[in-house]
Amino acid sequence: MAYRGDELARFDWAMKRLLRQKANFVVLESFLSELFGERVKIRNILESEGNKESEDDKFNRVDLFAVNDKDELLLVEIQNTSELYYFQRMLYGTSKAITDYIYEGDKYSEVRKVYSVNIVYFDLGQGDDYIYHGKSVFKGVHTGDTLRLSVKQRNAFVKEEAGDLFPEYYILRVDEFNRHAVTPLDEWIRFLKSGTIDEGTQVEGLKVAKERLRVSGLSREERWAYDRHVDAVRVQWDVLTTARTEGWDEGRAEGREEGRAEGRAEGREEGLKEGRAEGLEKGLKKGRAEGKAEGKAEEKYAIARGMKADGMPVEAIAKYTGLTVDEIEKL
Repeated sequence: MAYRGDELARFDWAMKRLLRQKANFVVLESFLSELFGERVKIRNILESEGNKESEDDKFNRVDLFAVNDKDELLLVEIQNTSELYYFQRMLYGTSKAITDYIYEGDKYSEVRKVYSVNIVYFDLGQGDDYIYHGKSVFKGVHTGDTLRLSVKQRNAFVKEEAGDLFPEYYILRVDEFNRHAVTPLDEWIRFLKSGTIDEGTQVEGLKVAKERLRVSGLSREERWAYDRHVDAVRVQWDVLTTARTEGWDEGRAEGREEGRAEGRAEGREEGLKEGRAEGLEKGLKKGRAEGKAEGKAEEKYAIARGMKADGMPVEAIAKYTGLTVDEIEKL
């Protein structure tokens, strides 16, 4: 696969491979510091059950768990395609992170603060901004005041309000960014959206990213892995686009046919109108269902090809992908 000499690797793949390296922590630290509005220092990257990939989300989501110098948990996710229940997944992610790092018999004081950063490349919810921050706030029902921590609690937790102990969420609706980059955070959002960084940027993390994420500078193994990732993402987008197109085409066809039938009975104009509406709905539902099925199948084959190229036994590939031995041997 050919790339420009200055082309940078996709951020989702970099998070999976390069940015987990301690030497590259400065990239994530710079990004999170600009987002949180305070200095963030990553102590180490964590691994847990909640951080493992599954067949269904291998190319949709990139999870990164980290702990900062305040012993707080940072959960970063990237979602490339639309998901109806993504807000629920955010909630599940923070809940899982909390339970993964507290053990039976531990005191409640061991429950750790969790920050969930979600970089989404689709229109999540409705709003005019491209960055949203959510946190728990305890308001007096009658007085309207905010519940604060006691002096003893403030000293113990170094927090001010009761809600500060609960998970906080950041949503970056990357595709909604359509403005000139004025602040360092704007520069980060533009990089996440377009993969470009200004030559004269003064943002330390972006300077490092510009050098460390050059595709031309990747090792042979990293370049091969990156090519596989890009191919898989393209396949997924192609499947989704095809499903939408076929759904609309089929909907129009069914709409015309049903419209004619209804028109004979109740009048041509009314029948066509209802036929188109019902046809479009059926076509879209069928297109989405078929597209989702085709997408999962393509993911299985893409994963199997990579595992086979890595020299994994056919039986193991079959176990983890659900494909038959014959299907794998034909790849």
